[in-house]
Parts: sequence; C-alpha cells; structure tokens
Amino acid sequence: MAKRRITQETFDAAVRENMEEFEMDPDEALREAVEQFESQGVDLTCIVQAVPAVSSDEKQEEQTHEVLQALDALRIGKDTAGVTEVKADIKCFTEQCSLGFAQRYLAAQKDAYPIILSYCKKSVEEQEAVLAALSALAALTDGQPDLLDVEGQQFLLDVLKKYQADSSVTCVAICAVRHCCLKHEQNRQDLVKGGVLPLLTIAITQHCGCAELVKETSAALRVMTFDDDVRVTFGHAHEHAKSIVLEHNGLKVLIEAAKAHLDNTSVLSELCSTLSRLAVRNEFCQDICDLGGLKLMMTLLADCYETAELARQVLSAIRAIAGNDDVKDAIVNAGGVELIVIAMNKHMSNSAVCEQGCACLSVLALRKPNNCKVIMENGGALAAVQAMKAHTDAVNVQKQGCMLLRNLVSRMRSFSQPILEMGAEALITQALKTHQDCGDVGKAALRDLGCQVELRELWTGKHGSLTN
Repeated sequence: MAKRRITQETFDAAVRENMEEFEMDPDEALREAVEQFESQGVDLTCIVQAVPAVSSDEKQEEQTHEVLQALDALRIGKDTAGVTEVKADIKCFTEQCSLGFAQRYLAAQKDAYPIILSYCKKSVEEQEAVLAALSALAALTDGQPDLLDVEGQQFLLDVLKKYQADSSVTCVAICAVRHCCLKHEQNRQDLVKGGVLPLLTIAITQHCGCAELVKETSAALRVMTFDDDVRVTFGHAHEHAKSIVLEHNGLKVLIEAAKAHLDNTSVLSELCSTLSRLAVRNEFCQDICDLGGLKLMMTLLADCYETAELARQVLSAIRAIAGNDDVKDAIVNAGGVELIVIAMNKHMSNSAVCEQGCACLSVLALRKPNNCKVIMENGGALAAVQAMKAHTDAVNVQKQGCMLLRNLVSRMRSFSQPILEMGAEALITQALKTHQDCGDVGKAALRDLGCQVELRELWTGKHGSLTN
C-alpha cells in the first residue's frame, strides 16, 4: 500500500505546535513530530526534518529553513544582482541542497530551478561565477532530473563547449548532465542529439590527468547507456552505447584513461564499470581485448585484488567481455581463472564479489569443456560452493553459483561426483527452498548433476483444466 504524504508546512506546524502548546524543547518537539507521522504511515522522505524558526510573521513561516532563506535572498536579487553579489547565498544554497534530497525537493517546490538557471545564464562569461552557479544547479538537480528544460539543456551544452579547457567548470557541468540524465530517458536523448557524447569523450582525453573529472565523465557516459526510466517503454540505451564506441572511440578513450590512473582504485572502478556497459556487441568485446583492456583487467585483478570494490568492478567487466567465445579463451589463457578464484577467496565475506566471481566463471564455462577443466583444477567449483555456504540469503550469489555448477557438468559429466562431494546438492536444494528466483537454474543444476529432482509438467497441451 502506498504511504501517505504531507507537506513541509504541515510538518513544520506540528513541530511548532509541540513547542508552543506542549512546551517541548526544539529537539524533543522534532522527535515527537517524526514519531507521530511515522506511526500514521506517513512518508517523510521529502520532508526536511529540522526545527523551523518561530516567527509571528506568517509569510516568514514558509521560509524558515536555511535552504529557503538562501533561495529567498537569491530570488530578491535575481533581476538586479550578479552571481558575485550573492556569492554567499549561492554557496549556502548549494551546501543546503547537498545535505539531502528533502532540502532539494523543498527548494524545487519553491521554484528554485528558474532562479538558479537565471544566475547560471548571467554568469556564463565569468569562470568563477559560472562555477558557483553550476554547482548550485548540479546540487539542485540531483535526484530531480524532471527539473531540466530545453533552456537548461542548451546552457549545459554551451558551457561544456565554452569551457572545454577548464577542468573545474567542465567537471561540475558534467556532474549536472549526469544528474539530469539518471532515470530520465528524454533528457538523455535530447542531450545526445545536442552533441553531448563527443563533449564527454573529449573531456576525458583533454583532462586525462584529472582523476575527479575522469571519474565524473566515465559515470556520465555510463548513465547514457542506462534503460532506467520506468515511464518509457523502449529507450535508446543500446544506440547510445553503440554511438559512444563507434562514433566517439569510447573504448580506447576509457582504456587509455585507466592506464593513466593505475594507482587510483576509485577511478579504475568507475572506468571498469563503464566498459562493462559498453560491451554490448560481440565485436566490442573483442575490441576491448585488442585495445589492451583484457591485459589491463588481468593486471588489476593480480595487483589490486585486495580492494573489494575494484575487484567487483573488474570481475563485472571480465564477465561482460567474456560473452565473446574468443575472448573467453583469451581470458583463460591469460590466467584469468586462477585470478578470479583468488579474488573470490580473498573476499569470500563480500556477496557482491562472490556473485560476480561465480558469474565470470559461469560465462567462461559455458559451451567450453576445456575451460571447465581449468576451472575445476583451479578450485573454481569449490569457491562457488563456499560462496553459496557463506551467502545463503543472497539470491544472486545462489543463482550464479547454481549456473556455474550446472555449466561445469553439462558437457563434462565426470565432474558431477567431485562437485557433489563438496556438498553442492544440499546447498542447491536449500537455495530452491529459500529463493523462488532460483527455481529454474537450481533444478537444472540438480538435473545435470544427476540428482533426483521434481520437474513438474504444468501443462501437457491437452484439453482440460490445469491441476496441481
């Protein structure tokens, strides 16, 4: 059932009532109001949970929160003041919006977007001013992509063109682009049509040494390949990924950027994550390998396997490019199986690493008996069984573990007995009982392992009613 919602004014009035009528101190009044509304099933996600200033002026009561006080000052000076004159207010507004979604939502409800955009447009000729105004726009649009309009799209494109040589302005502008494209298919398509993709790839090439910009731009490119807007039936995720690779040399740009930041795990994680999203065609997987991407991934897995997040992203990238059968063999020949198992054993307590590790090995084993042999010899099956034992509640670990075990024995029946001796049957049976999503893969694994499994025939095609 959908939760009830209230306005900020209703919440603030309840806090004031607690203070005035029941003589509570501010903190107690706030706590009581939160508990009261939550007990009634009210969603407070969009509510600023702070004590409003008490004022006898009713008009002021609406603007007691700091974000609205800063916005009010900006509204007053919108037509007369430049960004320099209201620098402190813009900074305060940006800081308040960065505190949480509730502050941003409240500001947007009070028409913050057109005010901030007007300052952005006024400041476009002055670097320091445009940086401050852009920061406010990026903060405001975080989680609120619907705010961006045609005017705002054009402003972002113009700034990216005008300040190509300035890494600070470019980085903040790209951050705003990312915020406005996340979960908003129309903004993505409009900005891509407006020419944002070459601006993003050029930014990485031009500022390859700037870690923060490379991270931000990689994330923005990745968002362009998402299909995450529930309001749209069919998005252009695949087309955007294709365009990044074929028209803007995206794979080479990202791999070269990774080579320039081999000591920065957070940058490498971002770049590997984006490469995974671009491996959407068989030839792209091969291209990543040919451009040195596979060698880079093997190096990262060997040298940086102790960092869980980087290990997870590298495994995810290996899983993506292993969709190509030739690349499968290249990964195995490069010692990839041994490195994947080492990473899994190192991070056995991390469900995300275990999931990606099992998924990698599962893809490598698919239709490749020789690869199955290498996986068994290097302890891949045992690592998967241990992962399933360690993460009984993680449905994706259970699914990927089942798929790996099934792929290992589907063409190599001789592996069934060693895998069963590891305790695989009990684990798969438990996964079937615990997770409905494991139904098909779990039963397939048990069947191929030679275990007794009930494969219920739901319908025979004959006339009559369905019965259990």
